[in-house]
Amino acid sequence: MKNSASKILLGSLIVATFFSCHKNEISGEYAADSAVPISKDFAESVSDSVSSVATMQVKDKQFIKTADVNMEVKDVYEATISIEKNLEDLGGFVTSSNLSSRIVSEENFNTSDENATLVRKFQSENSMQVRVPTEKLGVFLTLINDKKVFLNSRVILAEDVTSNIKLAELEAKRNAKTGENIDKLKADKDKVKLSDENIGEGNHQKVAGFEMTDQLKYSTVDIYLKEPKLRIAEIPVINSKSIDNKYKFNFLYDLKNAFVEGFYLIQKLTVGLVSIWPLIAIGGIAFWIFKKRKSAVKLEKQDVS
Repeated sequence: MKNSASKILLGSLIVATFFSCHKNEISGEYAADSAVPISKDFAESVSDSVSSVATMQVKDKQFIKTADVNMEVKDVYEATISIEKNLEDLGGFVTSSNLSSRIVSEENFNTSDENATLVRKFQSENSMQVRVPTEKLGVFLTLINDKKVFLNSRVILAEDVTSNIKLAELEAKRNAKTGENIDKLKADKDKVKLSDENIGEGNHQKVAGFEMTDQLKYSTVDIYLKEPKLRIAEIPVINSKSIDNKYKFNFLYDLKNAFVEGFYLIQKLTVGLVSIWPLIAIGGIAFWIFKKRKSAVKLEKQDVS
């Protein structure tokens, strides 16, 4: 009977341990985070364009704050660099940044036999996730708001986790009490198993506590940036079509080159003739004199006869 009662107690302890879900050493950290006051200067630095949710503080309440901003900016790359710089100044950090350009169309325009210009129409966008100190969330949202040309959406959430923290403290105490009860049991393999499970549950509670502390200290902000209009890039490239035709037989290409070469030949002949214009002029005059004298001789013969 005694052994049976001991097993019942062990089963109860397993159930109690399974549902334990927090830690006892984080309550002081939560209290320290919640005690950070918002100064008058800080409150005045947050413009009216930022919801009061970002800076809200309520006595004896703990909030995990998050934000989601979707906006259009003039230049995604420049806005990204500015956001990262402001974030660094505020003591925050970037957890992800996915900047890309969506190509809408592109077309080659040949400017000569060797060169061409690639005209590309594109639109840049960036999906970012950043972490910013919670007490500076309002300031950060104000700074990125100044970069917008159009705000598509902005969602700011403040989740009240006060009861979660209190429950975690109570469960941590219960976990400690469970450990004490396990220590009182007779040493056997069941006790060892229960002890290991209780220690493991305590470790999970500690990790959950660290995560909760981190979420209270740093707010997560998801940012989506997009350019409102298509942009155009003009990129110098090689005339690949002309190069391809250059190294294989192509009737049209050869005909075109023959026409161009013939045109160049006419130009060269014209330039050559112009360069010897004195000789041409002398030859022309001599021919005219010769022809005139020949005509005079012919007239004289006709008169004699």
